[in-house]
Amino acid sequence: MFLFTRSSGRWRFRRLRRSCSWNLALSGTIDYHIRAPNNKKRVDILRIKDCNNTADFRKLAKKRLPAPLFHYIDGGADDEITLRRNTEAFNNVRLIPNALADLSSMNLGVNVLGQNIDWPVFCSPTGMTRLFHHDGERAVCKAAYNHKTMYSLSTISTVSIEEVGALTPGPKCFQLYIHKDRGLSYDFIERCKAAKFSALCLTVDTLVAGNRERDLVTGMVMPPKFTLSSMLSFMLHPNWGLNYLTSEKFQLANVASQIAEGTGKLTSVIDYINSQFDRSITWKDAEQAIQAWGGPFAIKGVMSVEDAQRAVDVGASAIMISNHGGRQLDGSTAPFDQLPAIVDAVGDKIEVILDGGVRRGTHVLKALAMGAKACMIGRGYLYALAAGGQPAVERALTRLRQEIERDMILMGCSSVKDLDRSKLHFD
Repeated sequence: MFLFTRSSGRWRFRRLRRSCSWNLALSGTIDYHIRAPNNKKRVDILRIKDCNNTADFRKLAKKRLPAPLFHYIDGGADDEITLRRNTEAFNNVRLIPNALADLSSMNLGVNVLGQNIDWPVFCSPTGMTRLFHHDGERAVCKAAYNHKTMYSLSTISTVSIEEVGALTPGPKCFQLYIHKDRGLSYDFIERCKAAKFSALCLTVDTLVAGNRERDLVTGMVMPPKFTLSSMLSFMLHPNWGLNYLTSEKFQLANVASQIAEGTGKLTSVIDYINSQFDRSITWKDAEQAIQAWGGPFAIKGVMSVEDAQRAVDVGASAIMISNHGGRQLDGSTAPFDQLPAIVDAVGDKIEVILDGGVRRGTHVLKALAMGAKACMIGRGYLYALAAGGQPAVERALTRLRQEIERDMILMGCSSVKDLDRSKLHFD
């Protein structure tokens, strides 16, 4: 028996002692429980209806997914300092509530990227989502529509632009990467126009893949490669394997007809990024993409005041302050760390959206009070998707929205417009 652990900065499989006993619902780390002193097993059965927050859904996803897939969602770059900092940064600021306000009606709605959404959170683009649940992008897109918010589709999704465009009438954003084949990138723009997408965002922080050491240890590739190191975990998750084998063929749907890596050929995420994404991209390329689209357009991956000002100069509608979920440059600052300086510099000229580290409703309130127009979540719905498909994503979105509304009432704010820096105490 083995446990996937991190020790002395390295990820490794560790053999378990015989005194340990298996949980019937084995986790992505090959979960186990220690016998209690009275020799009785501790029973820990977690179901979707028991999940009330992101941490709960993470626990359930860990049980439902083979280890390589769970750690692909959960991990970050290098020592994962930035991954942790993204959430920890919110703890540097405290909320200051007001009392005796008229809170008989609440307004959580915002207009972002030209779209009216009912609450100030929408779904970030995440690649190859169907690996984590066989309904993948379809489930998340439908859940976002049902909860009256926007869904974002990745270039390297497993469902096509055209299918997602026709799936719901709700607002949708497409995440654009500039490929070495520039014609392919501009073809994405035309396809999004035809599919009636609402907005585009250009991701600029992934010219080369970050050093994601968890993936190196697990042998994570797309689609999964059944190596000796990962075979045991896949074998212990037969439901995932059955769904994967009986569902439609895995492919990078948006590029399947253009490049070999989109056809289901075995390739790692790192190999795809390093071989296909263009490192020569400049702000001139961003400006040309904005002009080609002609609608709401965000630059995703902005982390400095200088780049925020450049985004204004090239005509972007919004910037998404993001470090790619701590998966690229470890040791970099968190989006919430950079938010006040960027808002002060360009907040009156461009929409500022925070992407990274959001786990609680209070995190959203702090970001909005600091000057963000809205927040995005990625892992917040991916854990839920892995835990139980669309119903779990719906519950995750419901619980987060409930947190935001409850916290606003406790803050004495009836509208997100009431949130400003006077409601914040800085440590």
